[in-house]
Amino acid sequence: MNVYAGNRRADVRPEAAGRDAGGKTATNDDGRQPAHRPPGSGLRFTLLGVGAMNSPRYAPAGLLAEYAAARVAIDGGPGAAPNGPLAAWLVTDERAELIRELRRLAAAHHLVPQVGNYADGGLAITPHPVVHTSHPTFGYLIEAAGRRIAWAPEFLEFPPWAAGMDLMFAEAAGWARPIRFAHRAGGHAAALTVAELAAQHRVRRLVFAHIGRPSIAAIDGGQAPPFGEFGTDGAIYTLS
Repeated sequence: MNVYAGNRRADVRPEAAGRDAGGKTATNDDGRQPAHRPPGSGLRFTLLGVGAMNSPRYAPAGLLAEYAAARVAIDGGPGAAPNGPLAAWLVTDERAELIRELRRLAAAHHLVPQVGNYADGGLAITPHPVVHTSHPTFGYLIEAAGRRIAWAPEFLEFPPWAAGMDLMFAEAAGWARPIRFAHRAGGHAAALTVAELAAQHRVRRLVFAHIGRPSIAAIDGGQAPPFGEFGTDGAIYTLS
């Protein structure tokens, strides 16, 4: 497989985002997103939400990964939780602000949200460290059907393990400048920097999936990154 920089769609196909007539993501009465389909054989990703903490516009950043009969949730939170059966619920930060809410949501599936590996039925999900805050935090390498996908919604430094991905879901809390925590305890990379580094690292397709207020302001101002695209709550991506 040839991997290259550039924003070609190739065989990564976005599908309908599951939105209602008002443009909002369709959810069940309990705030969970509906199950999209019966088990199939394709590799499919649903953005449960794309919001940074306390987003005024988006649900908390989260991903549903589906391959064959396996369904695995990563991160998310209130209003960004999948319906239907789940094999695992993984998180990038076991000390995240929403971990209490995630434990409650995962308990409804008889699961415990945690950093960990998943491997079954041809789907493999592996945590890899990221530079983000003063305690250990992670992104995930997702592999199935010969494809490699990165879920890395929060980092200050571009993770080298994400090089050459077919699809990367990435940080966009900041826009032109990084957001740095006090006492040099970490922070969030700027979307413009992430776009540049993703292209340099030969990421095939980049989707910003952790959108903060500076990036929302850029979107509202009609700005766009030089590489990559902004995700939306409920957007679906399939790989063949």
